Amino acid sequence: MTTTSPSTKARGGARVGVQRFGAFLSGMIMPNIAAFIAWGLITAFFIPTGWTPNAALAHLVSPMITYLLPLLIANTAGRMVYGTRGGVVGTIATMGVVVGSDIPMFIGAMIVGPLAALIMKKLDVIWDGKVKPGFEMLVDNFSAGILGAILALLAWLGISPAVTWLSNILSEAVHWLINAGLLPLVSIFIEPGKVLFLNNAINHGVLDSIGIQDVAKTGKSIAFLLEANPGPGLGLLLAFSVFGVGLSKASAPGAIIIEFFGGIHEIYFPYVLMKPILVLAVIFGGMTGVAINVAFNDGLRAPASPGSIIAILINTPPDSYLGVILSVVGAAGVSFLIAAIILRASRKKDLAAANAGDLSAAIAQTEAYKGKQSSVLGNLREEDRESVAGAAGVGEGAGYAGATATAQLVKSIVFACDAGMGSSAMGASVLRNKIKKAGVADVTVVNRSIANLTDEFDLVVTHKDLADRAAPYTPSAQHVSVDNFMNSPRYDEIVELVKEQHGE
Repeated sequence: MTTTSPSTKARGGARVGVQRFGAFLSGMIMPNIAAFIAWGLITAFFIPTGWTPNAALAHLVSPMITYLLPLLIANTAGRMVYGTRGGVVGTIATMGVVVGSDIPMFIGAMIVGPLAALIMKKLDVIWDGKVKPGFEMLVDNFSAGILGAILALLAWLGISPAVTWLSNILSEAVHWLINAGLLPLVSIFIEPGKVLFLNNAINHGVLDSIGIQDVAKTGKSIAFLLEANPGPGLGLLLAFSVFGVGLSKASAPGAIIIEFFGGIHEIYFPYVLMKPILVLAVIFGGMTGVAINVAFNDGLRAPASPGSIIAILINTPPDSYLGVILSVVGAAGVSFLIAAIILRASRKKDLAAANAGDLSAAIAQTEAYKGKQSSVLGNLREEDRESVAGAAGVGEGAGYAGATATAQLVKSIVFACDAGMGSSAMGASVLRNKIKKAGVADVTVVNRSIANLTDEFDLVVTHKDLADRAAPYTPSAQHVSVDNFMNSPRYDEIVELVKEQHGE
């Protein structure tokens, strides 16, 4: 029997807390990515330095960045806190910071939107059940309108100046790092943060705000390239394709297509987690890409989301094409070289683990080498499956999908990830196709962000590092955790279970 020390639990709790906060930040942005893309395309085509300059149509650019995008963020944030009512009040209040500043108020929207919704939620509790019948609509509408107006005024007077000051400080900090030649050092924080599933929070919660402010001044921003460059992940996956062993080698070529062209960077995170020293490869790859972009004075006109080479090139102005392409190639080359050295040095031990006759022994040997309980060489051990079930608060056997048809009948499956749009969509698609090929017709497979999970699903699939966050939202569901959303052997277990349960 293994025990977990208090310090380990504290670290795990802190990690989950940071991930939850990061997910909340990215949750405000990710549902509105289509609007960012629309703004980026209009900017790329019609501004004076665009592909097809048009002075009349270029008038769309400023109102979209000043009003549309911040208000969409505020509405989404308010809905996350208090549904439609929270979205409306959050949007009203955010107009205060928008009008009170001469820079795009993305950070202001991410502060005021959820805060206003939370205040509305607390106020509604005060008179809940105390309003006389027939006056409910009157009280609801006037209370939301009055509160929204007051908060808009307060935001204009107090929050807008503070956020403007903060935004200017962040922007100046980036420019100071550029002038000092230190900007590549941000990869020391960005790349490990991505692997810990904070990629969306870093990119959309922080860097996009800085980048959009720069675009309003200069027409492009390097901030959009700090996290989105697919080069570091490409180099890592190329190294696994050549020097990897077992499942990691077999799955890497497919992962390259998804990461580089699909822009889903989460696909390479498990490869780093299974051998943590490989974080050095993506760090130095990222630093190389940033250094090249600084040298060529590169930038994008709009956020590249997802971080696909296609999205990046679409948002690249003509004067940055050479530098951006070289930054991707350079980042991939350095990442590949370092990862190749590391994988070659450990190849004998990895081969021994992959070829061991007993799966449990192979997992134990690999974990001992890696220094953590993580492997993409096979299924999780039986005790890991039971621990996931225990975390979810469900009965024996519910933590994994392969045991018995007497378990809870599975008719709805949800894949959950940080933003609900990247790796979870990919995993859901893979499993949906497997179930379809198995001839099971009445099982639905969808994907959602963890923050939007509800206890309505029979089975929940998450990455193992996100399982603790998903469990409280779905206490009555079976839970399955995987190392790799693209090609997990656990999917075959799930397919066999639903086939047996549904008599196929």
